[in-house]
Amino acid sequence: MKKIDLLLSGIGGQGVILASNILAEVAMDFKYDVKKSDVLGMAQRGGAVVSHVRLADRVRSPLVQKGNVDVLLSFERLEAGRWVEHLSREGYAIINNQSVFPLSVSSGYEAYPLQEEMEQLFKTATKRVYFVDALSMAQDMGNRNVVNIIMLGFLSFLLPIDADTWESGIAARVPPIFRELNLDAFRRGRSEAEKMVGETNG
Repeated sequence: MKKIDLLLSGIGGQGVILASNILAEVAMDFKYDVKKSDVLGMAQRGGAVVSHVRLADRVRSPLVQKGNVDVLLSFERLEAGRWVEHLSREGYAIINNQSVFPLSVSSGYEAYPLQEEMEQLFKTATKRVYFVDALSMAQDMGNRNVVNIIMLGFLSFLLPIDADTWESGIAARVPPIFRELNLDAFRRGRSEAEKMVGETNG
């Protein structure tokens, strides 16, 4: 199995850890060796959250080195920008097109980067950049808490793990009362990837 290094980033409360746990467990179900490491900075108060997830036949270290990230999956634009230097030149950046102002911005000490600035930042790092309106999609579904599963659905289109394995893994790891909601969110994210990635590759 080809080595795949992933980095998931966001802020506390966005479900980054749940998403990386599901990713790791689905990959293990698919017979990958998996190593994972989480870094939480005041996550309960909206601080930065980062998960390193490495997949291969055999993985020795859980941390992805700078310049080696194959897929950066970020749930917030500014947090995506913090990790752009970790992307490989052929890597994918999948970014939830959502802004959550940190205290330094809301208090007026710093300015939040413009959308155009973020797009330019990533275009200098890789040609494979996708800004996903996952929050809007989740709100249309009536539950903004499924942003992380929508983003996993988008990610799933890029990984060599079949959709059935993903859906079985998600169904087994979310509360039964929310199972259909999460599976619908996964499918919507995957469908969005089919459209967006297919357009750029077509």
